[in-house]
Amino acid sequence: MTTHTSVPAYAAPSAKAPLERITVQRREPGEHDVLIEIKYSGICHSDIHTARGEWGDDGHFPVVPGHEIAGVVTAVGSGVTRHRVGDRVGVGCFVDSCRECDNCKAGLQQYCTGKLGMVGTYGRTGRDGEVTQGGYSTHIVVDENYVLRIPDSIPLDAAAPLLCAGVTLYSPLAHWQAGPGKKVAIVGLGGLGHMGVKIAHAMGAEVTVLSQSLRKQEDGLRLGADHYYATSDPATFETLADSFDLIVNTVSADLDLDAYLGLLKTDGTLVQVGIPERPQPVSSLALVARRKSLAGSMIGGIPETQEMLDFCGAHGIGAEVELIRAEQINEAYERVLASDVRYRFVIDAATI
Repeated sequence: MTTHTSVPAYAAPSAKAPLERITVQRREPGEHDVLIEIKYSGICHSDIHTARGEWGDDGHFPVVPGHEIAGVVTAVGSGVTRHRVGDRVGVGCFVDSCRECDNCKAGLQQYCTGKLGMVGTYGRTGRDGEVTQGGYSTHIVVDENYVLRIPDSIPLDAAAPLLCAGVTLYSPLAHWQAGPGKKVAIVGLGGLGHMGVKIAHAMGAEVTVLSQSLRKQEDGLRLGADHYYATSDPATFETLADSFDLIVNTVSADLDLDAYLGLLKTDGTLVQVGIPERPQPVSSLALVARRKSLAGSMIGGIPETQEMLDFCGAHGIGAEVELIRAEQINEAYERVLASDVRYRFVIDAATI
């Protein structure tokens, strides 16, 4: 019989209701479990979608969001070999998967096709039949195989957003081989986009930011961009035609994808990581004329997420964060929706 401990957390009690302080039950660590004292938890736009019931399911309310978790190990199960008490660790977008399908065996747990599927860090039913609750909390218990090591060189508050925003950009940049001699464009300079600029620059690519306006140009250049263009200026699409090997689109707004495909070189790829609310039309001609590709990418598996953390540790990369207290979460949600954050809100879990 599993025993539980009550811990404080912030949860959405129902769709669109303001988040409020509650207590949630965390299981006692089993043989392969790690108990983590959460120090910081980033706020991702996915948290807001879930808290407001915008993704078409019941959301398992009340739901505790948060899948950008950084903390310290305070206890481990008897069979744990990967982590020790005192380790600096992180938890990302999922806390389990089937472990048996081809994708899981290949370390691509984010694409798990097994019966269990990818078990999200919050709002999903785990193998124990209980609904997962996320990182807006003081503690969490996670199987050791889904816990990441955070390098000492990255402050924990700046490391938290790497567990989602960081790997969401690292994965396509690594997969499509951004590096020296490659021209890479990042569409949008927000929570995702600013990580893409930092990582692509560290990989050695020539980096261009494509943003709606030049409002954040100074930031973009400071973060590592070589060039910065406003997409609201039609001349941008003429100037940059046939320019890029890789474009990563981080925004969730409706875009003219044909126009962005026109910015690719022959054999170039446009990768979608933002998810618009409505389907977007694409002309076949925009693809076939130069053997271009339109692709998608979603977070990263455990091996790649660890690779990303190690890469960021070696290059001194962390997220640009605004630290907030737990009672500011609802205000922060509104500011995220208004694009009023540079570039990731992070909750100080000590205030929960």
